Amino acid sequence: MLMENGTILIVGGGIGGLTAAIALRKRGFAVDLVERDPTWSVYGVGIIQQANVLRAVDALGILQDYIGAGFPFDSVDIYLPNGRHAATIPSHKLVDGQPANLGIGRRALHDVLGKRAIEAGTTIRLGVTPERLDDDGAGVTAYFSDGTNARYDVVIGADGVYSQTRAALFPDAPAPLFTGQGVWRYNFPRPAEVTSLHAFQGPLGIGLVPLSDDLMYMFVTTPEPDNRRYERSELASAMRDKLSGAPPEIAALAAQITDDDGVVYRPLEWLLVEGPWHKGRVVLLGDAVHATTPHLGQGAGMAIEDSLVLAEELSRAADPETAFAAYRARRFDRCAYIVRASIAICDGQLGRGPMVDQAAATFEMFQLTAQPI
Repeated sequence: MLMENGTILIVGGGIGGLTAAIALRKRGFAVDLVERDPTWSVYGVGIIQQANVLRAVDALGILQDYIGAGFPFDSVDIYLPNGRHAATIPSHKLVDGQPANLGIGRRALHDVLGKRAIEAGTTIRLGVTPERLDDDGAGVTAYFSDGTNARYDVVIGADGVYSQTRAALFPDAPAPLFTGQGVWRYNFPRPAEVTSLHAFQGPLGIGLVPLSDDLMYMFVTTPEPDNRRYERSELASAMRDKLSGAPPEIAALAAQITDDDGVVYRPLEWLLVEGPWHKGRVVLLGDAVHATTPHLGQGAGMAIEDSLVLAEELSRAADPETAFAAYRARRFDRCAYIVRASIAICDGQLGRGPMVDQAAATFEMFQLTAQPI
């Protein structure tokens, strides 16, 4: 075994970092986690957790927490640009007796993962970053921004698409690339008929996702060729304008977008590190190494699967290098597929490539992610 009482530092307290902490604690590792945001705030409105994610969190022992905090559903309804219903695509149920998918608020998800990571025994420090990681081959000494330092067997960079850990490991790695699109999100009261993901095809990618008995959110992907930055005071009107000419169901909702503070907008970027995902005793996870756009709803899912696989390989390998190589070998093709297929949908919506049939792409994604990790 690698490190019977091994110590691990996780950099980043988002979905990937927290699920890695839970997975590693289940296998007996001592885990410290540092998060740069002193308020540990959560970005975004809601998120889709698909069947492969529910299987993964079932393995972590937190599936019922997930289901209790979200809205389960078993299919995706595809609509044409004119609003006509085109197809209902059933999702694979990968856990017996449990739903296939879940819509969940970002804050609710963060609360579930943070609580379970702390209960599992993770030490979490907020407002702290590693300023230097000294890897001498036998371990890593981390020097933190609060003036402290500590020694670890392994360091995991789960610090997102702008990962400082990645920049330190691989200064020549490609930077995140802007796709030409942005994504807008907004919460609404949930109508009784929205009991699944409603995905609308066309040059705008539009979806409605149930989050609870009372709440759903809309996401909209829009062309943003100049990568414009919007002022907070113009977000609601800008999102409404983007939806002019939308199908009737969406147009009716657009009129309800009035709260600038309720709109969440971000430019869409992607990243795929084609080379090694580690150097020495430091390894990358999630968006730090394979950031995707939301077109297939699998960004968080890939990070959560990463966490399970990395914890498993660390628990059974003879040394970190062997564990990291096995982890990347198991994860690269699956994560690369999600990144590339998502970008293909984006390019089709922007007219840079053929328009992708959303129903076919969603079905193919379900088939692939149903396979074991």
